[in-house]
Amino acid sequence: MTITIEATTWVRVCGIRDLEQGWGEVALLGTDQVALVRLGDDEIYAVDHHDPHTGAPVMARGITGSRGDRLTIASPLHKEVYDLVTGECFTNEALSLRTFTARVVDGMVEVEVLSPAS
Repeated sequence: MTITIEATTWVRVCGIRDLEQGWGEVALLGTDQVALVRLGDDEIYAVDHHDPHTGAPVMARGITGSRGDRLTIASPLHKEVYDLVTGECFTNEALSLRTFTARVVDGMVEVEVLSPAS
């Protein structure tokens, strides 16, 4: 049995004021393109920028909304709708969108990156 231990690193991406409410922007974290979505004053969500259905890098241009009390983002290509927190796809259970934990610290957006511990 192999046990992998991951270390958490918070990466500063941009200032909260660099993001417009209700609109996505893309950040490059190593080799990962991450779509950042600002929905409130300090309410930031981070998801994979690549559409799980097509692989196209378009999720930062997705349409935000909600299903009940669950916040969502819809792919701009085929309109699959994903939960912004869990990545669950509401319209195709075979798909899921990778999500990242994001936070705002001292006016800066930080995204959690997991890496194997040394």
